[in-house]
Amino acid sequence: MTLRAAYVLGEEGYDRIYGPEQRAAIAELCGEEPPFVPSDRASAGDARLADVEVLLSGWGAPVMDEEFCARAPRLRAVLYAAGAVRGFVTPALERRGIAVASAAAANAIPVAEYTLATILFSLKRGWRFLRLPASATADLDAVPGTYRSTVGLLALGMIGRLVAERLRSTDVRVLAYDPYATAEEAAELGVRLVDLPELFTADVVSIHAPLVEETRHLVGRTLLASMRQRATLINTARGGIVDHTALAEVLAARPDLQAVLDVTEPEPLPADSPLRSLPNVVLTPHIAGSLGPECHRMADLMIDELRRLTSGSGLRHAVDLTRLDRAATP
Repeated sequence: MTLRAAYVLGEEGYDRIYGPEQRAAIAELCGEEPPFVPSDRASAGDARLADVEVLLSGWGAPVMDEEFCARAPRLRAVLYAAGAVRGFVTPALERRGIAVASAAAANAIPVAEYTLATILFSLKRGWRFLRLPASATADLDAVPGTYRSTVGLLALGMIGRLVAERLRSTDVRVLAYDPYATAEEAAELGVRLVDLPELFTADVVSIHAPLVEETRHLVGRTLLASMRQRATLINTARGGIVDHTALAEVLAARPDLQAVLDVTEPEPLPADSPLRSLPNVVLTPHIAGSLGPECHRMADLMIDELRRLTSGSGLRHAVDLTRLDRAATP
């Protein structure tokens, strides 16, 4: 069975996600090269959507509301070759029975890899040693290393679980805070569920929660000030989970602490943000997720989903549209 498809996303996302190899595979599955309909034209009412059954999308996807769906009456599935879907999904998709698949599992891989590397470097206190002048004597006795030190994971979603799995190759003890995780799930991952105050006693705390109403500024002054001596905070999730005003003040008062922020609020930070000038803050420009050829991994995952659709099989990476209140924001 062949399906009529179209690429509908932002031009930058189209160029970065769907490489020549991916486009060739999609053309073979569809029996023709699907047209590229930029998001602004799709939202304005491009006639090419009338016969489309599958949308191949990604970053810059248009909001798919009732009006959008009415212009694509044959639409059966949206294959989103990126992570969080809350930026474009509306109740109209669920009402019309349109399935949505996401490549969040593929995008989680580089985030987990970045996080693991950052955790291990932090446990060696590498950030502090990078700041030392060449003539300074390093205090090597204060390095926790990986043997029986403690790592805390804030949330055990897709990325948090991948990080926990990768930490199994080390001798660290892993704590986790996640009100939705069960004891059985935690045991399978080799982590111990704790409350937030205990989580922030770890040598490294890594944030992997979605930004929803309950998590905005979840990490505030009390938790930050309670961190153990020479601990590190890592955030690859969303900047809004951390109270940046409190973070700057605590880090200024506690030069023993370290923060590694791949995401901020706002993003990028204003030029006058105190977090830019504090020596115990490392800022990376939202690089933990898929970059370069890593973006093609997301397209490849959605090509597998397209292959399943054309063979009459169900989607493996379907999004539960009834649980978006617990999903990450884009």
